[in-house]
Amino acid sequence: MKLLTKLIAGAALGFAASVASAADIVDIAAANGSFKTLVKAVQEAGLVDTLKGEGPFTVFAPTDEAFAKLPPGALQALLKDKSKLTQVLTYHVVPGKVMAADIKPGQVKTVEGQPVRLMVKGGEVMVNNAKVTQADVAASNGVIHVIDKVIMPN
Repeated sequence: MKLLTKLIAGAALGFAASVASAADIVDIAAANGSFKTLVKAVQEAGLVDTLKGEGPFTVFAPTDEAFAKLPPGALQALLKDKSKLTQVLTYHVVPGKVMAADIKPGQVKTVEGQPVRLMVKGGEVMVNNAKVTQADVAASNGVIHVIDKVIMPN
């Protein structure tokens, strides 16, 4: 009976993983519940179709808690300025699918155009001054790395 239970649990886990990997970056972020602010910002900037596109994309995704760390009024100002909002959001996206194990220290050009600095510090992956708190969330069109801060372009 234990073996059967393990087989069923393993099959269910495998099915859940295949369903999750069939979802795109936007669907995964929307379903997660920790990215309500990011999803709203992506909608406001008109980037939903882009991030649902073929990709592949690597998205450094700030959580709701990360957005809450912005100075008072900063998020509201961004949401009212579509151009600036788009700039900030595309600064969190790197073309291609870069898994955490493939990250090499150095600068990588973002979709926005400016580079971000990637590094591994004390065994933790960093992008600029943000720490990756969860790496390698696979999507059908790329990968999401959850970060603890919103990173800003110059």
